[in-house]
Amino acid sequence: MRLATRYHWQIILDRVVGKIFTKVRKAAPRFELGIKDLQSSALPLGHAAKDKIFISNSNGISQTKKNVLFLSNGHGEDVIALRVMESLHSLHKDIDFEVMPLVGEGKVFRKALREGWLLKIGPSKSLPSGGFSNQSFRGLFSDLRSGLMSLLWRQWYFVWQAAKEGRTIIAVGDLFPLFFAWASGTDYFFIGTPKSDYTWTSGPHFSASDYYHRLKGSEWDPWEYILMRSHRCKMVSVRDKITARGLRNNGVLVAFSANPMMDGFSSCEHPQELNEYRRLILLCGSRFPEAYKNFKKLLIAIQKVQSSSPIAIFAALSSNLKVEKIEFILDDFGFKPITKSINGLDISACWTKNGMLLIIAIDQFACCARWGEVGVANAGTATEQLVGLGIPCVCLPGKGPQFKLSFAKRQSRLLGGAVAISTDSKDLAKRVEFLLNSEKDRKSIGLKGSKRMAQAGGSQSLGSLISSKLF
Repeated sequence: MRLATRYHWQIILDRVVGKIFTKVRKAAPRFELGIKDLQSSALPLGHAAKDKIFISNSNGISQTKKNVLFLSNGHGEDVIALRVMESLHSLHKDIDFEVMPLVGEGKVFRKALREGWLLKIGPSKSLPSGGFSNQSFRGLFSDLRSGLMSLLWRQWYFVWQAAKEGRTIIAVGDLFPLFFAWASGTDYFFIGTPKSDYTWTSGPHFSASDYYHRLKGSEWDPWEYILMRSHRCKMVSVRDKITARGLRNNGVLVAFSANPMMDGFSSCEHPQELNEYRRLILLCGSRFPEAYKNFKKLLIAIQKVQSSSPIAIFAALSSNLKVEKIEFILDDFGFKPITKSINGLDISACWTKNGMLLIIAIDQFACCARWGEVGVANAGTATEQLVGLGIPCVCLPGKGPQFKLSFAKRQSRLLGGAVAISTDSKDLAKRVEFLLNSEKDRKSIGLKGSKRMAQAGGSQSLGSLISSKLF
């Protein structure tokens, strides 16, 4: 009965997507004609030309060469997609890799783009909500005004065109890239990164969401099961064993061996010039304008930490953020810039105040993450990675749209309490002081978090698994 119901829904969904494809095929020639007409004019239409370049190159693809398109929807997902791509590239130099960041501009991929083995395609744009338009009506309205619907249409058209030209799609993230991959009509792989059944199996077991997930047997939703069960979905991978078990109980063939989120971190110890310092990692998130607000809140709290030793703060910032705005905040709080070099770290700037040293490092998180003793973090993926390295964190939720109280609670449960939620700046300072002064508790709490994040090596195992199904 359950199997019959599953295929009944699959037939209905196939009919729906068939109708969508019919409409798209009717619209596509008009869309392409418009691009050709625009290109033939004398107007400076760089964006239209860029779109057409992708379509033109697609028509020349060899039928024997593998062409893989990665879809990702956020900074953390971009990092995971890059790790898996690097693993696949090391195994197969002849694969043509392309990536389409569905959220943000995908600055993580710049090095691979410069090296020439990766091509970034399709439209990308930084929206006012930072990719969280589903979290509030205000964010949705702001994104709609900024052209959200037009962006989604153009992104979907590119994915559909890529599938039409023979690409295999690998979706990294949640329902958004998964739906795009399924709706493309081609074979696809799915790496599900954000959801874990630890969020509802770890207590307190009385919220409405706990009952809902318990009823389903997984944090993933029924419509996501259907897309994962499709005969065109060649592989599903999730972040931990307990989540894989929940999906298997719902009829999804899912793989798990290790967590790709934990790959790529340096194993070196902190530089000797920092031996006299207590070391904190500051993570304010990657999506603006919330990240700047988080930075200011966390900086206020850190200054209230009492320590007999000087404190060094590694502000590991995403390239999405503007250093000028961070430096303006530091100047406003009385910090002064200084000239200092740290062995093994590409420093953007150093600031100091009352013996406190703050080091700004852009895209250097993988290098300096292990150097911290405690994390002060209002971030998503980066916080989970820091905890996965055995470093406990303290957070101070704000108004969002991402890092608000509900998100912080979910994250703390996911990580086994390795992220402590503070009520205000004074509370955060006290929690940090406790962790700095108690090495035993610090290690015990960090160990719980690292177990929840599982071991490294996921990128290599996923690369091998995807390779075995591609060839």
